[in-house]
Amino acid sequence: MTIADIKKTTETKMDQSIAAFKNNLTKIRTGRANPALLDTIHVDYYGSPVPLSQVANVSLMDARTISVQPWEKGMGAKIEKAIRESELGLNPASMGDLIRVPMPPMSEERRKEMTKLARTEGENGKIAIRNLRRDANESVKKLVKEKLASEDDQKRAEADVQKLTDKRMTEIDQLVAAKEQEIMAV
Repeated sequence: MTIADIKKTTETKMDQSIAAFKNNLTKIRTGRANPALLDTIHVDYYGSPVPLSQVANVSLMDARTISVQPWEKGMGAKIEKAIRESELGLNPASMGDLIRVPMPPMSEERRKEMTKLARTEGENGKIAIRNLRRDANESVKKLVKEKLASEDDQKRAEADVQKLTDKRMTEIDQLVAAKEQEIMAV
């Protein structure tokens, strides 16, 4: 493995960490409805837990309401129960075949809790990025030790990896700040 390979691999892994972080942020509830909010819910489907998106169509009715349309007639009650028992604090209501999931307004205490959760996710994202930086630097040191790269190459590689790290840290900070504003704005 060359230094270029190490940099490329590190950059790819950092991009994956950022993508995972963004995905985690979408699950943090704001006052607005977001179909991704229900992605973590699993429904009992003939004895096995299945993600909600595989047994129903999840979409937005309006800014504060998610609609869930089961694909099978008998699934409505199970889906409603799964949503109600989730830790999201949602109270679904059936309207024939359609299940409406209104987003309750957030209290000040809940907003602070969600903001804290966003910051925690941000810190977890930063830790993942730092771990990738450490792994890359160790790989470069190993190449130097095996005489496959010079110490100058090591210094340049570490500086490049640090630039990648700084860029990703800034991106995480911006995403957290945007999420905090989104939570407080509603």
